Amino acid sequence: MATVIRRRDIDDAIRSLSTLERFDYVDFFSATTTYTSGKSPEQLARGLVQQAAGMSGQFTWRVILGLRLASLHSPEHVAGWKIASRGDSWITLEASSWFMTANVVLRVESERLSVSTIIRYDRPVAAMIWPPVSFFHRRAVPRLLRRALSRETA
Repeated sequence: MATVIRRRDIDDAIRSLSTLERFDYVDFFSATTTYTSGKSPEQLARGLVQQAAGMSGQFTWRVILGLRLASLHSPEHVAGWKIASRGDSWITLEASSWFMTANVVLRVESERLSVSTIIRYDRPVAAMIWPPVSFFHRRAVPRLLRRALSRETA
């Protein structure tokens, strides 16, 4: 089972991968694993965001947060999230609602997979909606990382 570590901040390298110039919330989770070799960041993102989060993720993103997501099967999207940018070792996903904009930055380094969630409040109501959702988000991400990585080993 992968060991998952959480931090409440991100370094400049992760910050530079975000499409957001400013943010109101950020978290960072990393897991040590040997099962990322040979997988692209997009493949790992599809395993984490699309498969591991599944329908509960879709419900949270589309219904509770009102994120405007595309089709689940679009090659330019991962679980409906727009692929905003990508490189050899990272991918940045982006989605917006009427009150917030979110990035998910996934980065692969040798034997470490990290996922950062970066949120910008676009309207004051976001400061009332995201904090209670983030409570569940911070508990779900380690489980999703472990689930996605265990699927890689199966």
